[in-house]
Amino acid sequence: MNVSLYQAAAAMNANSRWQELISDNLADSSVPGARKQDVSFTAVEAGMVSGQLGLKGERFVMPSARGVVNFSQGEINPTGVATDFAIDGPGFLQVQLPSGEKAFTRGGELHLNAQGQLVTKRGYPVEGDGGPIQLDPNNSAPMTVSASGQVSQGSESKGHIKVVEFKDPHALTVIGQGYYLAAKGVKPTDAQSTAVRQGYLEGANTSPTVEMSSLITAMRMFESNQKVLSMQDERMGKVISDLGGTGA
Repeated sequence: MNVSLYQAAAAMNANSRWQELISDNLADSSVPGARKQDVSFTAVEAGMVSGQLGLKGERFVMPSARGVVNFSQGEINPTGVATDFAIDGPGFLQVQLPSGEKAFTRGGELHLNAQGQLVTKRGYPVEGDGGPIQLDPNNSAPMTVSASGQVSQGSESKGHIKVVEFKDPHALTVIGQGYYLAAKGVKPTDAQSTAVRQGYLEGANTSPTVEMSSLITAMRMFESNQKVLSMQDERMGKVISDLGGTGA
């Protein structure tokens, strides 16, 4: 077995995965509160079938790549919009999906729907301690939100935005557009070190410039492994041709 051939192919596959992650990061760079995915390269051990081609017991490793969400804080900028909220700290807003599942996001670009509910950009209701945050659409009084998430409409209290934290945020699964689902058995806790900042938005924690630089590096590594693959293929072709010529 030509181990170099398989290793080069595996490396190309890993670099292809890295390029996919970079593309996702670039697409999310304009999504408020989005989190980038860093690439993590690992070596996966592979073993020969006993006695195969006389290489009994021989083992080798193959490169592999996977995405790891980077939960570092993004830059917080003022917008002056009353329904924009930046999550300052490690917490997440808890929202309800159309399926009834609970999802979590840091995207604070909210608005009021026709029923007066505070919802995300995709229309998912933002949950409070007693269900979705409900305001009176016929009340012209301004909405204010405290740093702890307490919502008021004029002098009337309208509930408390549910901001939660996770002991290990890497237990969350990415479902796209800055939304996450918690793994089975993982329960969030009420936020202790997170503040809600009304009139601000947190940007994505990724830089298009950095991602483009990483994309160039990933493409060069892909091309290098492609050359190795071509060289090994040519070498094997020459060996087969020479052996065939000898046999004739």
